[in-house]
Formats: sequence, C-alpha cells, structure tokens
Amino acid sequence: MKKYILDLTIKQTERISPKHVLLRLTADTPLPDMSPGQFVEVRVDGSETTFLRRPISINYVDKENNELWLMVAMIGNGTRRLGELVAGDIVNCVLPLGNGFTMPKDSSERILLVGGGVGVAPLLYMGAEMKKTGIEPSFLLGARTKADLLEIDLFRQYGRVFITTEDGSEGEKGFVTNHSVLQKERFDRIATCGPKPMMVAVARYARQADVECEASLENMMACGLGACLCCVEKTTKGNLCVCKEGPVFNVKQLLWQI
Repeated sequence: MKKYILDLTIKQTERISPKHVLLRLTADTPLPDMSPGQFVEVRVDGSETTFLRRPISINYVDKENNELWLMVAMIGNGTRRLGELVAGDIVNCVLPLGNGFTMPKDSSERILLVGGGVGVAPLLYMGAEMKKTGIEPSFLLGARTKADLLEIDLFRQYGRVFITTEDGSEGEKGFVTNHSVLQKERFDRIATCGPKPMMVAVARYARQADVECEASLENMMACGLGACLCCVEKTTKGNLCVCKEGPVFNVKQLLWQI
C-alpha cells in the first residue's frame, strides 16, 4: 500500500479522559485508503525533547467528512505536546503504515474484538468497517476503572459491548479473560490490542478454545518503515519488524509463553 507524508489540519480536539485526547484531522484533498489495524507516524513539533515521530493507531476514518481520528494517550513529553494541540494546528503524518487486521468475509462469522486501555483505539475502526459489510462484532473492553473506559458509546453503535474493570466500577470485575461471555458463547475469531499481559492472556484463551486470534503489538517504533530495527519481535519466521511486518500478527507466529 502506498505511503504518504501529509500535513493534516486539526479539525477538532476532544479530551475523552484525563489522560487521553481525541484528535480529528482533515486534509484539503481526500485522505488515502487506510485499513483497521494500521497506524500513523506523527511528527511532534514544539517539543525540545522529542526528536522521533510517535506511532499512533488509526482510531477511525470518517470518509464522508474526510476525517482521520487519532486517540492519543498523554504519557510522555511528545504525546503531551500532541494533547496540547488545538483546532487549526497542522500535524505532519506518515500514513498508512503497517499491516492491519484480517477482515472477515463471511457474515456468519462470530468475531470478538478485545481491547484494553488505549489499545481499544484500532478496534473501533475495525468494528465500523465490519458493520458496513453486515457483520456485527462483539467488543470485550477492559480498563482499571469506569473512568478509564474509552469511547464506549461509539462502540455500542457497531456491536455488542461487554466490559470489565479491575475495581468492578463498571461491567464485570476482573480482567477481560475473566468475563463470563467467554464461558457462555463460542467465537470463530478474535482480534486483540492492548497491554502485552492482556494480549498474552487472550492468546492463551484462544489456544485453549481453538479459536484463531490476531494481536496488534505495541512495540516501541521509531521510523515506522522497518529501518531502525528497534521494534523487532521474535517470531516463528525469525526476527521481524513490527512496524513493517505487523503490527498485527497471528498469535501462532509469536513466541509468547502461553
């Protein structure tokens, strides 16, 4: 897929939690095609301590309004600077990067999308694209507390939503793999993104249930093009760059201890 370096204009910013901001970006020309699970490398201007671009998952693409949505977790100097941007600011982006999730073609498939923390971001776009083809996914979303849940109302527009929180303040108490839906229902395929311990647990469940599972890895990525080698992951096919060969992998390729 062709890659572009574009100056995008922030159309709107929205603080969706104390630690997260949603950037809605647009362009003067139609945005290129992007797939669920791909990501963007964003240049951070105005930060004296940030020299490398920041990889941000594609949260949603609104083709009708020519918008790209990026959910930013403000955890360091670079991402905090992105969180300070306002409507009208220009953001330089390299996109779309990486390989996305395998999209289902059979409307009878029962798909479960499992996300934790900011890892829920790419699952919204995947669910929206699935809904367009007549497939309604199930979302299993986890967070530490109710306040940490992100975009829940948007997820409910595209499928069933199941929730876990570690403190029990919303949904079922515990981790995503503790949710009762996993004991009550059978799924044909799983896609997951979030903290590695969560994804390893989901991969373990998928293996035990004999369900195909893809995981979107969040390794440290600097260039986004497979040149710097800082995001290498050990796989059954050798050491692969997550930014170029992933970020989405079938968990059977990953040398995780599950």
